Amino acid sequence: MKRIVTRLLSALSIAVLFLMLSVSAFAAMDLNMPVGVSSMSKEIYGLHMYILWIVCIIGVVVYGGIIYTLIAYRKSKGHQPAKFSHNLVVELVWTIVPTLILIIIAIPATETLRKMYDTSDSDVDIMITGYQWKWHYKYLDEDISFFSNLSTPISQTALGSTEEKNEFYLLEVDEPLVIPVNKKIRFLLTANDVIHAWWVPDFAAKKDAIPGFINEMWVVVEQTGHYRGACAELCGQNHGYMPIEVIVKTQEDYEAWLVQKKNAGAADAAAATQDWTLEDLMVRGEKAYGTNCAMCHQTSGAGIPGVFPALQGSKMVTGDKAEHIDIVLKGRNAMPNFAGLSDIDLAAVITYTRNAWGNNTGEKVSPAEISAKK
Repeated sequence: MKRIVTRLLSALSIAVLFLMLSVSAFAAMDLNMPVGVSSMSKEIYGLHMYILWIVCIIGVVVYGGIIYTLIAYRKSKGHQPAKFSHNLVVELVWTIVPTLILIIIAIPATETLRKMYDTSDSDVDIMITGYQWKWHYKYLDEDISFFSNLSTPISQTALGSTEEKNEFYLLEVDEPLVIPVNKKIRFLLTANDVIHAWWVPDFAAKKDAIPGFINEMWVVVEQTGHYRGACAELCGQNHGYMPIEVIVKTQEDYEAWLVQKKNAGAADAAAATQDWTLEDLMVRGEKAYGTNCAMCHQTSGAGIPGVFPALQGSKMVTGDKAEHIDIVLKGRNAMPNFAGLSDIDLAAVITYTRNAWGNNTGEKVSPAEISAKK
């Protein structure tokens, strides 16, 4: 029997050794956590595997000892239970050994945590603000800011929709975040209404965005490409409709993107000084409404009874124009402020809501009126 037990333990030891040498094979099975594409994600993965194998070895030793004891000292062989109150050596061993194991785990874990919280010496600083239900990105070192909205058509998200959906259904946005490869990106996170959480699994980056509070985290992404994530904090009815898309570019392509965004911003600023007709504002306003407002107030302007008020026939929408502008800029009750939109888009969407669905006030709001209110 002892020979059988010895062979079983030997075979088990060989199997554990084989598994330890086959980490890459386990990773390919998608049963493990992802390695990721950032420097921090790879370090976290390494720490995870290091602790995992320590735990596996402990399990083999503990359960191997239990199995051996059950077989070798079973009652059928005539063994009798020992009678003693304590054993000083055993008590010292099961106190000292776990303490040493915890120290062996704690040293690399503490070093990894220290790195995770060190946001100093960043190359790019980006403010991320969570809204119900979209993200706003502001590049603090550049004159660039924009909202990132779900771009999956509302007709596809409607209950009972039979429209064909692509592989990125509910994971696609109209304006993705763009960052350079191999640069330290510092994210400052907050929220405009309720608690959100910005999460991109491939970066091993997840942090709560809390109203009135700023959290920090950082990433260094080591591979160019498209990476997707989502809000990881239940934040309301349309929580599932605020995905994250990040494009990681080479430094040259990133700088070209910066120039493009700045030129577009300058063009918008110039266009804001022009005299916009009611017809032009309605065309642009319909698009801005569909992107920023239709999720709550519906494309028909009928809203959701008891949840989001109707804009069609609303006295607030068809009444005092100044108050209407003030509500959109500053928010009211559950509605967040939309001051982050461009002056043109704000003027257009307010004009659109005051003249769509039979509201027909005949009034338009100019970008200059929005600028004066900000």
